[in-house]
Amino acid sequence: MQIGVVSLFPELIATIADYGVVGRALQRQLVLLDIENPRDHTDDVHRTVDDRPYGGGPGMVMKFAPLARALQASRERMPGGSPVVCLSPQGAVFDQAAAERFAALPGLILLAGRYEGIDERLIESQVDEEVSLGDFVLSGGEIAAMAVIDAVVRLLPGVLGDDESAKQDSFVNGLLDCPHYTRPEVVEGRSVPDVLLSGDHANIARWRYKQALGRTHLRRPDLLEKLDLSDEQRTLLEEFLKEQRQ
Repeated sequence: MQIGVVSLFPELIATIADYGVVGRALQRQLVLLDIENPRDHTDDVHRTVDDRPYGGGPGMVMKFAPLARALQASRERMPGGSPVVCLSPQGAVFDQAAAERFAALPGLILLAGRYEGIDERLIESQVDEEVSLGDFVLSGGEIAAMAVIDAVVRLLPGVLGDDESAKQDSFVNGLLDCPHYTRPEVVEGRSVPDVLLSGDHANIARWRYKQALGRTHLRRPDLLEKLDLSDEQRTLLEEFLKEQRQ
């Protein structure tokens, strides 16, 4: 997969290549990262990419032409079928389903805005989709772009040491993940649940799924509301809630 990023801070985006899962994927060329700076597509000596907003008001607005040229340069290096996705607080909330959808694409171009915003005509004519990390505002789209890259790259075949890891992440099945434990068996008087020490893999799987249902009910009930729970799932959730009351 190829991922392009249009950003005024290419050095910031490039740091993602130095660490962790994404860094290893890039080193193994399981994914290619391409970064384009709109300042390289300006016409003046000051490399101006922003101007005052029409109608007045605070802040500056990113200009159409440098962004359009940067996007065109990025498109020329991307495979066909690579959409342009703008990181914007006005976009749809980025979630696991969106990460899976992007991971199935041959390429993806992420547009990281800055300042008060981007000239709306650029969004209308050059952007296929807008996504947001949530209901808050960042100083720019670079951190959001890096988050999207990380979420997408870890879903690509061969990136994780065990492909089953991604299948068991939070949100994959609409639920939060279950709790996890490692050695030592007792920490500050708190023991690992007995079921995890039993060696009964079927019972362990059932316990983990019950915990995932219960945690989602307690912490993110909005996720459960989106699911049509089966009788088995309802039984597990009831067991969980009963155990919590004991």
